[in-house]
Amino acid sequence: MAVTAALVKELREKSGAGMMDCKKALNETDGDLDAAIDWLRTKGLATASKKSGRVAAEGLVAVSAEGTSGAIVEVNAETDFVGRNEDFQNLVKGIASVAAAANGDLDAIKASAFPGSSNTVEETLTNAIATIGENMNLRRAASVSVSKGAVASYVHNAVTDGLGKIGILVALESEGDAARLETLGKQIAMHVAATNPQAISVDELDPALIERERTVLSDQARESGKPEEIIGKMVEGRLNKFYQEVVLLKQTFVVDGENSVEKAIELVAKEIGSPIKVAGMVRFAVGEGIEKEETDFAAEVAAAVGN
Repeated sequence: MAVTAALVKELREKSGAGMMDCKKALNETDGDLDAAIDWLRTKGLATASKKSGRVAAEGLVAVSAEGTSGAIVEVNAETDFVGRNEDFQNLVKGIASVAAAANGDLDAIKASAFPGSSNTVEETLTNAIATIGENMNLRRAASVSVSKGAVASYVHNAVTDGLGKIGILVALESEGDAARLETLGKQIAMHVAATNPQAISVDELDPALIERERTVLSDQARESGKPEEIIGKMVEGRLNKFYQEVVLLKQTFVVDGENSVEKAIELVAKEIGSPIKVAGMVRFAVGEGIEKEETDFAAEVAAAVGN
């Protein structure tokens, strides 16, 4: 029986195994779907399907930066314990090492060869699910680069080099000294870890977010009963304060606690004799935005005893 793309897709959905493993299983079993599932189970590759519905909100973020480019990935697992597993750490590091070449594109990363292996990243991840015994997911990835300058990275709460719970990449575009740029970039990355800005500059903020904030501030100001021309000035002043909270360049630089990030960059630019632009910023924190299951452990134990 001919092995079609539709048959491979069906087997993948039923087994949870990787695409190439499914294709191989169907070739080995002459296209027999049930036999292919058994083949995958025998190889330990179909067990991932049993875990695919479980929430994976723990895991690690990995960063990989060198020279003028860098990449960052988040790989999730079900428990924090897995993050201390050396095999899982090596898995995440390996994925991060191929992410830059794939420009942070998830599909391209999954289809790339895993370092030192004949398997793809997706196949390696599927095998790890079967071996480690938890649902895992390559959730997201990103890359940054500049033609001239430096890309710096920082990992907060690192469990090992380049791996931790919060990872940041900062790209600085400049013709100045690369070593000085990298030092500044790491300081800014540490700042980003602490403050989690929503955008690099005011221009990059979502216009809808600004308009919503302006509306709220206007309503608040009108409650004071002041004239409209005064209200307008009040709103602009409060908007600037809002920008100082959510925009990187407007925030107070945590390194010196005095200058804005923008001013600190200008001082370094003057020092090295070349303008500096923050050309990219990425911040990943493990599990952010994932709805975690709340469990009552005592109730689970009581229910188990009752059974």
